[in-house]
Amino acid sequence: MTSRLRSSFAVAAAALAMACSSAAVGTLPDPAVDTPKAAVSGQAAAVFAGGCFWGVEAVFKHVKGVTKSTSGYSGGSQMTAKYMLVGTGTTGHAESVEVKYDPSQVTYGQLLRVFFSVAHDPTQLNRQGPDWGTQYRSAIFFATPEQERVAKAYIAQLDAAKVYAKPIVTEVAPLKGFYSAEDYHQDYLARNPDQPYIVINDLPKLAALKEQFPQLYTGK
Repeated sequence: MTSRLRSSFAVAAAALAMACSSAAVGTLPDPAVDTPKAAVSGQAAAVFAGGCFWGVEAVFKHVKGVTKSTSGYSGGSQMTAKYMLVGTGTTGHAESVEVKYDPSQVTYGQLLRVFFSVAHDPTQLNRQGPDWGTQYRSAIFFATPEQERVAKAYIAQLDAAKVYAKPIVTEVAPLKGFYSAEDYHQDYLARNPDQPYIVINDLPKLAALKEQFPQLYTGK
C-alpha cells in the first residue's frame, strides 16, 4: 500500500493481526557481541528499516544518546528516492531511518536491541502490520564491517535463543546511500499524534520503549 489514509476499521483490523503475529515476548537479551562504548563523545550513524518510517523514527528519537533520527530511503538509487516511487515497490528502496548517535552514550548493539524489541516485528517478510511490499521490509544497512559483524551476530543469537516463534527475516545489507524523505514525513508522529494510524500502530511502540528500556528512554 502506498497510502496510509485507511479507514479506522481497516487499520484496527490490521493492527490486531500484527498483535497476533510472532513478535517476541518481553525484552530481548543484550547482544553477546557488541562495540564497546567510546571513551569520548562523538557521532556515529546507523540505518534501519522496519516498516513505516514514522514509528521507527519516533522510537529512536526517544533513545538516550541519539542526537538525530531521520526518515528516508535506502536500498535504491537517489533518482528513485521519492515517496510515490518507493511506494510502488519497484525501486529497491525500503522506508528507512538514519539514526545519528553518540557512541559514548549508547552502543550499536543497544540500538539493535531496541530495533528488534520495540521498533518492529523482524519475522514479517516484506510487510509490517498493515503495510505490504518490499519497501516495508525489515533491513539493517551497515556502513562498516563492525556494524555488519554485530548485526549478524545478534540475529544469530536471537534465532538460537528462539525468542520469536518464527525465524528472523531481517536483511543485512551494505549501505549504498541514505536519502532523506520529504519534509512532511519528518517528525510525523510528533506532529500528528491523534492520527488513527499513529495511535494504533506507532504510539504503542513508544509506550513499549518506555516500559522495556527505562534506562534508555528519554521524553525529549
